[in-house]
Amino acid sequence: MASSITLKLVSAILVCIVMTASHTEAAMTCGTVVSTLVPCLSYLRGMGSLTTMCCNGVRSLNNMASTTPDRRITCSCLKSTASQINNINFDNAAALPSECGVNIPYEISLSTDCSTVE
Repeated sequence: MASSITLKLVSAILVCIVMTASHTEAAMTCGTVVSTLVPCLSYLRGMGSLTTMCCNGVRSLNNMASTTPDRRITCSCLKSTASQINNINFDNAAALPSECGVNIPYEISLSTDCSTVE
């Protein structure tokens, strides 16, 4: 009888582990990335200075992208969005994280391979 209870307990634990593992996928969406960085658009186009609202968005986005899948989605979204917006100043884009006091594990550039972001 004890082995039956132990087997049920181990099975329940394994089910919980499997369910938890399947829910650890990325929670970040491209819509979140874009909406968070809207205050940075004039700076990224070289048409305005860096604002507090922009840096707050950069810091918020960095805090939200806490897992490797989230950072990869964020990277891919930044690349995709930047390629669709006219007049992006890529020097400003690359400098944005450090200008806002944030360290990210990749460069914001169209040539960044987001699949290697950790």
